[in-house]
Amino acid sequence: MRRIVAGLVNLTRSIMLILIMSIMSMMAGTGSSVSGADGSAGPERVFRDAVAALFAGKPEESSRLFDEVVAARPEDEPQFWQRGIALYYAGRFADGRRQFEVHRTVNPADVENVTWHFACVARGADAAAARAALLPVGDDPRVPMREILALYAGTGDADTVLAAADAGPESARRNQRCYAHLYLGLHAEARGDAEAARTHMLQAAGPFAMGHFMGRIAQLHVRLRGWEPDAGSASPEATR
Repeated sequence: MRRIVAGLVNLTRSIMLILIMSIMSMMAGTGSSVSGADGSAGPERVFRDAVAALFAGKPEESSRLFDEVVAARPEDEPQFWQRGIALYYAGRFADGRRQFEVHRTVNPADVENVTWHFACVARGADAAAARAALLPVGDDPRVPMREILALYAGTGDADTVLAAADAGPESARRNQRCYAHLYLGLHAEARGDAEAARTHMLQAAGPFAMGHFMGRIAQLHVRLRGWEPDAGSASPEATR
């Protein structure tokens, strides 16, 4: 049953991505422009450019482009969780914190949103402040999100996260391990433990690499920090 509900959560995230693109398309259809008076680049293009810039290792440019989209349609700001990630990597931690706080209003049961908010608060202050400001979140049944939430709340540990990721059907474990190491790495970075962050992120970006959005974020993290994946790591698997 947990796997079925987790599948529905993943479907919800996919629907949200489709919704974002639909909003951008509608904005383009009304002639709205976020890049200049001549309308040379509509909002859908700017949104895509912002995502492309992020994965090209240009978070400052990415966040600037996301800012343009939000300035054009502030009422849609809660939808743009990708912007929060760009803001984190651009070092705009206060802005990232706010983005994840408003995203919670449209996606209140997403542990990943809690983790990125935690990271922004911790980098802007410290891990104790991040725990004190931990966002409330509904039940996220994806493995190992419950264990990750406990880690960030200060009631869990890395071993429990990894044990959960190693459970269940073999076909799901690579993806579970990718998420486990990604968020163990992000947590370590937020605590200032660069070596643990490097160890976990290299696992998420190498042996357990995935081709979905968050799998690619792990690979981006490694590139931005100048860490080289271990030789012989498996290639990312394209997944949805």
